[in-house]
Amino acid sequence: MSEFKEIKTATQDGVLTITLNRPDRLNAWTGTMEAEVQTVVRAAGKDDDVRVIVVTGEGRGFCAGADMAGLQSIQGSGESRETSEVDRADPIENLYPGRFGYLYACPKPIIAAINGACAGIGLIFALYADLRYCAEEAKFTTAFAQRGLVAEHGIAWLLPRLIGEANALDLLFTARKFTGAQAAQLGLVNAAYPSTELKGEVHLVARHLATQVSPRSVAVMKRQIRESYFQNFEESLEVADEEMAGSFKTFDFKEGVDSFVERRPPAFQGR
Repeated sequence: MSEFKEIKTATQDGVLTITLNRPDRLNAWTGTMEAEVQTVVRAAGKDDDVRVIVVTGEGRGFCAGADMAGLQSIQGSGESRETSEVDRADPIENLYPGRFGYLYACPKPIIAAINGACAGIGLIFALYADLRYCAEEAKFTTAFAQRGLVAEHGIAWLLPRLIGEANALDLLFTARKFTGAQAAQLGLVNAAYPSTELKGEVHLVARHLATQVSPRSVAVMKRQIRESYFQNFEESLEVADEEMAGSFKTFDFKEGVDSFVERRPPAFQGR
């Protein structure tokens, strides 16, 4: 299964599932968990056998925020809780420095399957996923204002772009709790399902991404979107034109056309 201390991993049919595994603490975030998740995601980004990454939580929670023991240990010290710097050779990580930029830089689609409590840094982590699905009953909160903290790790930039400034300020200022169903109404997640259906619905999305679309196309489009926030329209269009010309020369383009004409499932290779 897994050699890790605070996560579990399993790969099936091109889908890598990472399960945050501290259920007795609602999977509260620790330095160990962070290092393990980052190690697995970076490795998966280079693994041709992995097409999709799903992150979820063991037990009743997704991630209830930072472990409180860790927060208490830095009271009054003024120490930063940022992790040490890593080699950011990928230009996307240069655009998105900090704790979770590696998630944007990973060429594989990342799905957060939010099965329960999602708060603080757990919420921020989920926002860096490409797609988010949650249980209708899941409880969310930004939490920071109630801990004497601020909008950390890029959430002040991310949240307004997802749900608008007014909604972002509401959730940040009040730190109020809201449900998965409300998160879907806000546009914070792609969809919310009854908790008994969440795993199956996420599986359908992940399987589709793993088998029905070109991994090369997905990787290029993910990069296009992440770069577009720092481009004007003309620059974005120029990149699209260059990438389109390159796509015509790939195996996946030929396979996409051939499989459609021949009315069969595609067998994309990511090249």
